Amino acid sequence: MRSRYQHILVPVDFGPRNQWAVDVAIEVAQVNSSRVTLLHVVESIDSASEDAEIQEFLQRCAQRAEVDLERYAQPFSNIGLTVDFHVVTGRRVAEVISWANAHAVDLIILSSHPVDPEHPAQSLATLSYQVTLGAPCSVFLVKTPAAEFTEDAG
Repeated sequence: MRSRYQHILVPVDFGPRNQWAVDVAIEVAQVNSSRVTLLHVVESIDSASEDAEIQEFLQRCAQRAEVDLERYAQPFSNIGLTVDFHVVTGRRVAEVISWANAHAVDLIILSSHPVDPEHPAQSLATLSYQVTLGAPCSVFLVKTPAAEFTEDAG
């Protein structure tokens, strides 16, 4: 039988919740013998093309992200999974959706936060929910347990 998910995309921003998504991606990739792409989007700044200092800053951000992505990729490699990683610059939601479209991704796994029951509509504005609505494939939102989310916020 063909693997259900052959190519998994894991967008990461290096926040504390990302580890939950990465751990789930490892499990799903193992079960499906999937290849995994870790993606970091350096948020573009509108005036960057006109300002050398901003361009240099964005370049340093991208270089740092490459180092961090290599660290995130190591557990996949350690267990024999195919993993690669990329850094792109642009608008986060658009870049994640574009990457998924352009690279035959059939599952996106990303971290999300617990929904505030007092203000559930605010969750619709988050990156994770926007990706979910625009993605060309299935999306697995990994929610950090509320207790850990509270600790992370402190």
